[in-house]
Amino acid sequence: MTQDKPKELRKLGLKVTVPRLKILQMLEESENRHMSAEDVYKSFLESGEDVGLATVYRVLTQFESAGLVTKHNFDGGHSVFELADGDHHDHMVCIDSGEVIEFVDEEIEALQKRIADKYGYDLIDHNLVLYVKPRG
Repeated sequence: MTQDKPKELRKLGLKVTVPRLKILQMLEESENRHMSAEDVYKSFLESGEDVGLATVYRVLTQFESAGLVTKHNFDGGHSVFELADGDHHDHMVCIDSGEVIEFVDEEIEALQKRIADKYGYDLIDHNLVLYVKPRG
């Protein structure tokens, strides 16, 4: 997203509102690339911002429909949003902490294509999530 957030929102067919701008800014500036609606809401509470939880859910859903964010539904009802930057990556989710780790592995990508080809298909897209826990 460029510096001109209002223009970008309008280009996506979204009306420019203060909550949309605040949520977009939070997603862009957060160290955590994968945030639940509750994470966004708690961050607003901690910073003294007046944005309700229902508004956060509504805006994130609108952002998802517009292709601005991607929603991931991990096992255990853990749903998070991340800015859709167009770069493909897979995820690992720590079952102890809930931390989401992004990774790219060319061997896995090639293997998935070979498997689809073996069965007579072209791989169009995929979503790989590994559930992990720390060693020890």
